Amino acid sequence: MNIRLLNDSDAQVYREVRLRALKNDPDAFGSTYEQEETKPLGHIIERIHHTKDQFTLGCFDDSNQLVGIVNFSRENRLKTAHKGNIYGMYVEPQFRGRGLGKALLLALIERATKECEGLEQIHLTVVSNNKSAKRLYVSLGFEVYGIEPHALKFDEQYFDEDLMILRLRLINGQ
Repeated sequence: MNIRLLNDSDAQVYREVRLRALKNDPDAFGSTYEQEETKPLGHIIERIHHTKDQFTLGCFDDSNQLVGIVNFSRENRLKTAHKGNIYGMYVEPQFRGRGLGKALLLALIERATKECEGLEQIHLTVVSNNKSAKRLYVSLGFEVYGIEPHALKFDEQYFDEDLMILRLRLINGQ
């Protein structure tokens, strides 16, 4: 397995994985397959274009197929620049349970802490009943700090989301 920063030339394969994610796990994402399939490739290129404060990592298998993705974005306002967000985490079903998700997240955390001076915490949201994803996040030190009831609505069904945080630095010894 190879984890690397995605670039503009990866946009099409990223789009294909993203669309599969939305089809396979529609209740796990804020967007839908129908919304994403109509977006032009330029939108995808913009999404994965990396800066020191925003990037997308991909996990490639031994035949160089993209099998996992995760996105990071740092807050850009003065009072919230100490925070970053993880979103769009996905590993193809046939590759789950092999530690790829954990490897992707560890690579993301390492890159974010190196690139984003002053980053103190990383946030994510996860559908409350997604027990395997929550186990993964907790194993890396994320903690639930709140629940948003009815955060998502899909096919007339509501899904709560757990709000999770990874504290990178202790502030004033707390």
